[in-house]
Amino acid sequence: MTTDAFLADCRARLAFDLLSNTWNAVVLWALRDGPRRPVELREGIGGISSKVLTETLRRLQFNGLVDRRADPDAPSRVGYQLTALGRTFLAPIDAVGAWAFEHGDEVVAAQEAASGPAPRFPSSSEPDESTA
Repeated sequence: MTTDAFLADCRARLAFDLLSNTWNAVVLWALRDGPRRPVELREGIGGISSKVLTETLRRLQFNGLVDRRADPDAPSRVGYQLTALGRTFLAPIDAVGAWAFEHGDEVVAAQEAASGPAPRFPSSSEPDESTA
């Protein structure tokens, strides 16, 4: 790997951009067992709006990771499935998930230690010490 590995047009940065979007990995993982319709994805994932799911599926399709299939008998029925390229992205997602499972508690503990007690702001009824 060269020292220019993380420049804007670098392939590694492209992969990190795909991984950094929370919903990309979640949707790809949800499609690992085969094609699913948007309503099935939304129910299986939970916490994702229809709008965000649609945007995510379009982004994944644009990047060649997901195929959209319309039912020829009912054109309003569509399903999504991983492409061969999308299947290759499951291994990095699985690796990140395994890391999170192993080290998630440590990260949470570090976050809690770094945040410390919440800062206390004087209420409007208390005198401002800087003017006293």
